[in-house]
Amino acid sequence: MTTSLNWWKGGVIYQIYPRSFMDANGDGIGDLAGITSKLDYVASLGVDAIWLSPIFTSPMKDFGYDVSDYCDIDPMFGTLADFKALIDRSHELGLKVMIDQVISHSADAHPWFEESRQDKTNPKADWYVWSDPKPDGSPPNNWLSIFGGSAWKWDSRRLQYYLHNFLESQPDFNFHNPDVRKAHLDNMRFWLDMGVDGFRLDTVNFYFHSEGLEDNPPVPAGEPKTMGAPHDNPYTYQRHVYDLSRPENLDFLKDMRAMMDEYPGTTTVGEIGDDFPLKRMAEYTSGGDKLHMAYTFDFLNKPHTPDYIRDVLKNMQEIVGDGWPCWALSNHDVERSRTRWGANEDGEAYPLVALALILSLRGSVCLYQGEELGLPEADVPFERIQDPYGIPLWPVFKGRDGCRTPMVWDKSLLGGFSTVEPWLPVSKEQLPLSVAEQEANPDALLHKVRQLIHWRQQQPALVNGELSQRDVNNAQLVALVREYQGERLLVVLNMTGESQQATVGADIMTELQGHGFVSTLNGQTLTLPAYQAFFAKLS
Repeated sequence: MTTSLNWWKGGVIYQIYPRSFMDANGDGIGDLAGITSKLDYVASLGVDAIWLSPIFTSPMKDFGYDVSDYCDIDPMFGTLADFKALIDRSHELGLKVMIDQVISHSADAHPWFEESRQDKTNPKADWYVWSDPKPDGSPPNNWLSIFGGSAWKWDSRRLQYYLHNFLESQPDFNFHNPDVRKAHLDNMRFWLDMGVDGFRLDTVNFYFHSEGLEDNPPVPAGEPKTMGAPHDNPYTYQRHVYDLSRPENLDFLKDMRAMMDEYPGTTTVGEIGDDFPLKRMAEYTSGGDKLHMAYTFDFLNKPHTPDYIRDVLKNMQEIVGDGWPCWALSNHDVERSRTRWGANEDGEAYPLVALALILSLRGSVCLYQGEELGLPEADVPFERIQDPYGIPLWPVFKGRDGCRTPMVWDKSLLGGFSTVEPWLPVSKEQLPLSVAEQEANPDALLHKVRQLIHWRQQQPALVNGELSQRDVNNAQLVALVREYQGERLLVVLNMTGESQQATVGADIMTELQGHGFVSTLNGQTLTLPAYQAFFAKLS
């Protein structure tokens, strides 16, 4: 863990989904007191920060991503005092605290929207995106919601449509209104003044829309569809030119960065779902005057071949420039990586070498709760599905509940998460992989992940270095060089289930130990057993 003001640069951030981490009050839903009770465990992993998915007051139609009060804690999670206690304990343990900031839209239960929808002349009338219907009564344009259907919902009071890029109950703010921009920056200041160290910005490229409300064009034949949404979703059929990633967003991000700079040591990471995500990441994180870092869905999707990984890194180098990525293999929105990438691989060895990949890249890292245990995706039966995204697209897309099931702390029936039946079922398949079971087994994945993270945190080249790829005469391997302040570090990764050989060159100076992987170096020939990694200093 680092204590510098730039702790975020190359930092490791542990993502907590509060509903499913630890239930302290016995109502079947995780809470802030539960998180605080487990912070010693999180700190033991060697991570720099925690990121909490939304904890604000909400009707919970999208589980907190529909905010009805930006300056209070939802009672299901606790109180502002509970949150302050969590911050204080985190800081005692050397952990920074980041929180989700969902400002592209609110809940329709937010007082601002309730006022806005009353008529066209009230003080909040222009705080959300409203538009008249076409002459035939149909929506203003062809924009689609990610959750299915039109992005426009008719309101009988104003006799207008309002925009919702997600659920109908999540109306979009009108960021062209300066009062809206100021209100959101003021809300962020509230949490910064309380002591939070940063924000994860939900859908950061969705803030502005084109005021002309032009129709989006279709994706040209033969071109890739939108990243960040399942390809059985009609949303992916459009090229999203007018409803997101508008140029006006850059000025707002600069205003946000100026505010963040008033609080030294704080940071922002933006979620980017876009047709051209790396281009957007470059725009949003370059120059040191907008976002500190951003993540895309490059490693949150299905492809994971060595060629695919090399292409992602090549594109990142060519497009992102001095921008700063934040890498993740899993989060609360996608199938867990052990299942999505590693379904046909060794269930314990593969998750470790996959983690070694993102810990070796230029950028920061997000580790999703349970990833350190190698948890597979849970199979949630249809009758227990909670996710509004999954229900209408079932069974082709089962939603996001499978990665949101409760954390397994021990192998008891409820996984040590709660004393009552939780909001989502505990996965029986995950129980043998619980924290308690793995803590008791010195050969378990959890100990190996701890060792790897702690070791990586002591390698300046891996934390801060520039990256270049390297040819080792074996297309099954991913090889790269990290360079920092004159030190060059070679990384070779075998993410396959078979032993591989590589030609590493004559510039190996010192083979590094302590990371937990095994390999054999004979002259310039490296032998890497299945799912192993090699690290060495170069001359």
